[in-house]
Amino acid sequence: MSEKRIAGAPITWGVCEVPGWGHQMTPERVLSEMADLGLTATEMGPDGFLPGDPDELERLLDHHGLELAAGFVPVVLHDEARWERDRREVSRQIATLGEAGASTVVLAASTGDESYEQAATLTDQQWAHLVGALKEAGNMAGEYGLTVSLHPHYGTAIEGPAEIHRLLETSDVGLCLDTGHVLVGGGDPVDLAESAAERVVHVHLKDVDADLASRVSGGELGYRQAVGFGLYRPLGEGNVDIAAVVSALDGVGYQGWFVLEQDTVLAEEPDPGEGPMADAETSLRYLRRRVSDRASGSGGSGVIDAGHREGRKRV
Repeated sequence: MSEKRIAGAPITWGVCEVPGWGHQMTPERVLSEMADLGLTATEMGPDGFLPGDPDELERLLDHHGLELAAGFVPVVLHDEARWERDRREVSRQIATLGEAGASTVVLAASTGDESYEQAATLTDQQWAHLVGALKEAGNMAGEYGLTVSLHPHYGTAIEGPAEIHRLLETSDVGLCLDTGHVLVGGGDPVDLAESAAERVVHVHLKDVDADLASRVSGGELGYRQAVGFGLYRPLGEGNVDIAAVVSALDGVGYQGWFVLEQDTVLAEEPDPGEGPMADAETSLRYLRRRVSDRASGSGGSGVIDAGHREGRKRV
């Protein structure tokens, strides 16, 4: 992998679309710290965090020497009425991303609950609508030269291995491989990287505290609560074999972005250079030190000493 393909994500700095998530840092500080770390690009963050006007957005990013890599758009894809209501908004966000130079639209199959605390099991009819909506979103994105990817995400309609497998079988949409959400959802990120590498068009690199992940999937902790306790760790400090994931993708010639994304809940504004920036720097050092030197094609479990996780009841 090339350092030129390592991007940042505002959620690493605690900036999140979930209402009441925590303290929200300003775009100026977030982008400045990304640039100071030597990152070359950022994701868009939640709608409204960065300017929606493409020209204004481009000027802001140019000021910090950053590109726009992608944008995360949670949307209800399985419900016909919701899709009819929300498709114009999705089209607007896609247009902003395309006009500002992004390469990828990252969709999450929202349940309609913004908290990510509850997943959903779809009927066959709902699944068929989801696949059709993904195709329609892909056509929207194609008008701007963008690629659509679907992000398996805890607390959404596509969360665990069964849903991911069904998605890959029934749709040709690209995959956003989020190593953290795959693990928290009950899967193995290395196995997915190896088995579906050619479907991966965008990557979110997270490390995970597997003990906390087990408490989330077992219903002992809520998702946001666990994030606040440190569910996601700097790369190299958790239970995901990040190097093996990157090696598997490099093995098939993956040319997309690797996004440092350590979801964080902040109680207050951190001191300069502390908190999110320090964690992001740790992750970046890990990638520079470990991943670039790892032999191509190495395997193993994507979970290091993760222990057993009980399946979570879906509703």
